[in-house]
Amino acid sequence: MRQLIVLGLVGLLAQLIDGSLGMAYGVTSTTLLLAAGIAPATASAAVHFSEIGTSLVSGISHHKFGNVDWKTVSILAVPGFIGAFAGATFLAGLSGDAATPWISGILLLLGVYVIWRFLALGGRRPTFKGRPGPKLLVPVGLIGGALDSIGGGGWGPVGTTTLLSSGRLEPRKVVGSIDTSEFVVAVGGSLGFLFALGSSGIEWSIAAALLIGGIIAAPFAAWLVKILPARILAIAAGGIIILTNARTIALALGASTATVSTILMVLAAVWVALIVQAVGNERRARRAEAAQAAEVEVGAAS
Repeated sequence: MRQLIVLGLVGLLAQLIDGSLGMAYGVTSTTLLLAAGIAPATASAAVHFSEIGTSLVSGISHHKFGNVDWKTVSILAVPGFIGAFAGATFLAGLSGDAATPWISGILLLLGVYVIWRFLALGGRRPTFKGRPGPKLLVPVGLIGGALDSIGGGGWGPVGTTTLLSSGRLEPRKVVGSIDTSEFVVAVGGSLGFLFALGSSGIEWSIAAALLIGGIIAAPFAAWLVKILPARILAIAAGGIIILTNARTIALALGASTATVSTILMVLAAVWVALIVQAVGNERRARRAEAAQAAEVEVGAAS
């Protein structure tokens, strides 16, 4: 019982992060399950079955707060389903170990780009033009869905990172659309695991514990996305991207636990400083807008 309560808390924390920053539910949950000695396919299966419920509630919550671009979701969902089903079906015969450091390196660079893009604005507010099209969304869906099943997490890191770096959608729309389309990805992955493992190979109690915690957190996370300014949300997401992938790369290169911890602490300190800078930039932008509005009112009155 104690283990299930702990897993419920893990699901709550993972969904709080995922629902507000567009990633980390699968990574957080799967990491814990693997550390507990659960086989990769079994762990990923439990996470995907719990994600069916958490992503459904998260999607409804994001829609309620206006965080979803449904055109993006409609294009992204189908290739995500296909990629997730294929990744789950062939997980037993595939090894993502060799490709993981390279993928993490690309994602880390994209995370750095996301932070730079929004910090470079200074006191100006970010602008977003157009929507991502099928040429971008279809390969993102296929790759993100496959990696999500094979690695127990990947839909958010691939999808959120790519869409944020494209500059086509504002961050809250990116997070809401990725989280909403994740429901279809979770269904595809779950069906693939049922096909490959059978119902007896699924740890239903683990999936249920993660599901309950995630459902509790989903509405609050969607509300956070609604109220957070775009630049702060983007830099927070960029930091999660960098921290997650820096850890993966360091472990793949054989770094010791102490070295990995030191790297992550330094990066976390820099991340916090950048968020503080972003908050200052947001305040300056608001003051500038207020001053401009006051000048317009004075001009109109005279």
